[in-house]
Amino acid sequence: MHRNLRRTLMLAGILVLLALLPLGANGYILGVLTTAFYFAVFAMSWDLLFGYAGEVNFGPTFLIGLGAYGAGMANALLHAPVPLAILIGAAAAVAGGVALAIPALRLSGPYLGLITLVAVLLLQQAIVIFAGVTGGEIGLSVPDVLSIDSGPNYEYALAFMAASGLVLTVIARSSLGMILQAAGQDRIAAAALGFNVTKHKIMAFAVSALFSGLAGAFLVFYLGTASVSAVVDIAIGVRVIIAAVLGGRRTIIGGAIGAIFLIVAGELLRPIGQLSTFVVALIALTVIVLFPDGLLGLLPARRGS
Repeated sequence: MHRNLRRTLMLAGILVLLALLPLGANGYILGVLTTAFYFAVFAMSWDLLFGYAGEVNFGPTFLIGLGAYGAGMANALLHAPVPLAILIGAAAAVAGGVALAIPALRLSGPYLGLITLVAVLLLQQAIVIFAGVTGGEIGLSVPDVLSIDSGPNYEYALAFMAASGLVLTVIARSSLGMILQAAGQDRIAAAALGFNVTKHKIMAFAVSALFSGLAGAFLVFYLGTASVSAVVDIAIGVRVIIAAVLGGRRTIIGGAIGAIFLIVAGELLRPIGQLSTFVVALIALTVIVLFPDGLLGLLPARRGS
């Protein structure tokens, strides 16, 4: 059986099992996985930009935060219904992502990464300065939520993660994805072949921003609040980056695997207190160092065995 077909069937089987999980799992387990699914979309979105386009984005929470606060403020201040508020949040993330990409792509390497990191710090400060509309350090409470029950919240998150993974994978395997890979490996050679490298990388920023913003917006209406610690903190961005690399760079789906692993492992080790963070980080570091293809590379379908 073809390797890609085997992997597709394996992933489909896992999704079916996850869809049936609410039949036997309690609210706590569903809650942990719901959060993990949204982080999976964060990681997959980041992988499109770094894994394929080769652009170092040290500030994924800039896009996540724009989507989250855009949606939260639309709902809390403008009384927009949840679906419209989510679209507003996604639009805010795309606008912010493109606005950041246009000047940032004039630079490369660590300079681009530094700009994305500074963007996160600026967003954090803006949230505090304009506390009257953002809620400041306390956070912004939203009047509406997706659901008050763990089951529907879980299913929303699972469906969103699956749809996002499918769309991002299709994009990564399209002509855009191939051009991004070529530009990421050798920008000058790609330009010499006639490709508009800057245009395609801006498109990658926009797509990454769209899904990051959507996930941030959905997360706000799951949590019921938008806060710096929940969606804009730099530590969250670090976890997103680690998840994408841990799962398998330039695979899209690997980002989801890495994110779910980090969230679930952190919860399983919670009884050991602060040591849990150290243990999870050590496991992640070991996998990244010993297995360059990440967790996805350990699957039989991936190895071709």
